[in-house]
Amino acid sequence: MMEDLQRKHRQEQKDLQSRTTQKKKSTTKKTRKGVNDECTELERQLKEKHDAEVAALNSRDPPQTENGESVSVNGDDEPVTLEKPKDISESMNAMSVSVTPATNGHAKKPNRQKARLARRAAEQEAVADEAEKEAADLPNLREKERKAMREAYISRSLKEHEIRSDGHCLYAAVADQLQHSEVGLKPRIQINFTNDESAIAGYKITRRVAAAYISQNPEDFSPFLEEPLDQYVTTIRDTGEWGGHLEIVALAKAYEVDINVLQGDGKVEKIECGIDNGPRTLWLAYYHHSFGLGEHYNSLRKAH
Repeated sequence: MMEDLQRKHRQEQKDLQSRTTQKKKSTTKKTRKGVNDECTELERQLKEKHDAEVAALNSRDPPQTENGESVSVNGDDEPVTLEKPKDISESMNAMSVSVTPATNGHAKKPNRQKARLARRAAEQEAVADEAEKEAADLPNLREKERKAMREAYISRSLKEHEIRSDGHCLYAAVADQLQHSEVGLKPRIQINFTNDESAIAGYKITRRVAAAYISQNPEDFSPFLEEPLDQYVTTIRDTGEWGGHLEIVALAKAYEVDINVLQGDGKVEKIECGIDNGPRTLWLAYYHHSFGLGEHYNSLRKAH
């Protein structure tokens, strides 16, 4: 019996991991914390449910007999006597269980904690089953997104350059575009580098440029931030935090380029730098479902 329960628990853990992975893939930068908290809570609930089921199995009562032999209930040692009914009326009366008084002369109270655990386990299992059914009904978003992107590449004569899937992907993709469009990594704004630029990775340069532009133009960005601007700028410049729309705007302005972002549904979001003398256009691919960490940017080059 314990081996069966352990096998069931392993399957449930595997199913939950699959569901939480799918949830995390569908997050955005703003919803990531809430989704992570939700996944943590689901994992905690499943562990609590498993602990309760193991405890229930370990304390499971022996089978009852038909001739009124004593059995143990509620995890205690007090016996319960069930008398075999002789007819229908007695069968109805036998629904009540008489508990032999304890040695102190008082009837033993039911184990309420165990009952609560059992109810909670049943509720959690019902929720997990419902979530599994919903997950099974979801379309294959990854394949749908990949197909739409492939069709868009062909129709626009673009080819995809894979960027490493990490927190730097946006900055690395922009750096790749700048280098292959002959714009170069030197921005149109004044920014001081403490090291030789040639020794700095491309994504680190674009991170510093985005941070510098936002810092120099606080009125354009502060209304959209949920934290102090100085703290936000430091995060962009010095950490592996993901970049998004605001950082793309900053990079477009700093390098005086237009940036087209091809979305997973095949549509294009255009971020313009605001100058009229024919700026170069960079192309990025934005994925929402196709990569393990969630949102991801690749660089798109012209197909020859």
